[in-house]
Amino acid sequence: MHNTPVSDPELWLAVRNDDEHAFAMLFDRYWVRLYKTALRYLKDREQSEEAVHDVFLNIWERRGQLEIESVPNFLLSAIRYQVYNRMRAAKPPITLELGDLEMSNLPDYNQGDFRIKNQELLQELSQYLEKLPKRCQEIFYMSRMDNLSNQEIAGRLGISKRTVENQITMALKHLRSCFKQVSTILCLYYMFFK
Repeated sequence: MHNTPVSDPELWLAVRNDDEHAFAMLFDRYWVRLYKTALRYLKDREQSEEAVHDVFLNIWERRGQLEIESVPNFLLSAIRYQVYNRMRAAKPPITLELGDLEMSNLPDYNQGDFRIKNQELLQELSQYLEKLPKRCQEIFYMSRMDNLSNQEIAGRLGISKRTVENQITMALKHLRSCFKQVSTILCLYYMFFK
């Protein structure tokens, strides 16, 4: 008897109805493709395997809530997200170097106080960025923290360069509005203490 292949929408419907066999078929169908995608960026077999397993584990756990129209597109986005998170976690935290400032010219300069204020400013930046949509955050970090060009970001995420530019513009506009208050305080500080 001839077995006809089961389509992705049929498999997904079965998975949503708690069919473990359908889930295993979906896993077998896409595991290699996702693994190769992860390996291309992570360059580490174990991390790539973990990323793929995390994608499928997340899908199984959220099968009742997820609405997936295109299984390949959803899985590609999910593995990119896993890869990005792993790459970002592997990078050391960003610290600002303040060595270029002439601290000796400031009256009663308190280095500890200055470092605390600097750390608070960085935490504030992170909080402002968290208010942006996840995709916008991801693109902003790839641009500003990973120093990737707009074309490289577009290639990695499978989106247009114009979309990348729009997302970065949106993030910068958001940060400018959030930091208006901070810039006013800094201007006053330099007017009175410089």
